[in-house]
Amino acid sequence: MRRLAISLLVIAAIGAGIYVLAPGLLGLGAAAPQQGGGSRAPLITAVTVGKARLSEEIEAIGTAKARESVTITAKTADTVAAINFIEGQQVDAGVILIEMTSAQQAADLAAARADLAEAEKAYARAADLVSKGIAARATLDSATAARDAARGRLQAIEARLADTLIKAPFAGVVGLRNVSVGSYVRPGDVITTLDDIMVLNGDFTVPERWLGVLKPGLQLAVEVAAYPNEKFAGKVASVDTRVDPATRAVTVRAELENRDGRLRPGMLMSVSLLVSEREALSVPESALVSQGDRRFVFRIGDENKAERIEVKTGLVMPGQVEILEGLVEGDRIVVQGTNKVIPGQPVTIDGAQNGQPVAERATGGRT
Repeated sequence: MRRLAISLLVIAAIGAGIYVLAPGLLGLGAAAPQQGGGSRAPLITAVTVGKARLSEEIEAIGTAKARESVTITAKTADTVAAINFIEGQQVDAGVILIEMTSAQQAADLAAARADLAEAEKAYARAADLVSKGIAARATLDSATAARDAARGRLQAIEARLADTLIKAPFAGVVGLRNVSVGSYVRPGDVITTLDDIMVLNGDFTVPERWLGVLKPGLQLAVEVAAYPNEKFAGKVASVDTRVDPATRAVTVRAELENRDGRLRPGMLMSVSLLVSEREALSVPESALVSQGDRRFVFRIGDENKAERIEVKTGLVMPGQVEILEGLVEGDRIVVQGTNKVIPGQPVTIDGAQNGQPVAERATGGRT
């Protein structure tokens, strides 16, 4: 009986403890004041929507090319007699670059000139005799044919002799030479190169959707690896008349002034083509909440309550997104802490960022 009484006493004590603790565990009674305190509004960072100047650019990769470029080759099989240029020299059009051995051609030229002189004298005598009726007309015809043949031979020799003098077809910079005095060259052998690099061309491709804005004269900037902290100004010279059906891209040719000669043909160019500039609303990219193909932001209204608003976006920039519809200038939106915001519930705004205009942090966009 005594053991039974002790057991009943222990059970009663446990029951009393449960009765005392249960209200706190179940959210009743004495625990109610804790619940009445409520959960705190989430701490977020907000900015004020403003306008910024947005620059829409096309970025592409191209290759620099000389405006005029040619490979200088030999036209006849002969020996190099003289080299009249220095590698890297700027030369004018028509300057003789290479002289080939021409002793044989010079002798042939002298003989051809003598033959032509004799033929012209024979023609003059025949014409005089025919005019006096002493000689037949056939005599004059033979003299005429002989004179014309001698003249043709002379012209052929002069052309071959001219081929021994290799001239610059246009003004430009001479490249490395591949021959020396005394070298025997054959037709087609490369002697040197000639490039007009005072103005460079650069070809690059852009998607066909930009055809509506591409036109000659459009300004662009070029960067090359050799000068990493410098941009070279240029313009669109022409746009190809055809779109590549395989890539759906069109080739654009840029033109760059290069009077200092720092840019060289063959360089890889990073091209930035300014398409348009405009004032527009933009928000930090972190403010957007994506749901499928739709984009939302949390706008802060009266009593700091968050409201989820669908927006239509435009130009995408580094860290910024253009807003076309859904917001107006002066709206406050959540940019940090969007994952903690519940629509319709109040938020606590971080005072360090509250009211900072978006426009102060907006940057130019690129496409």
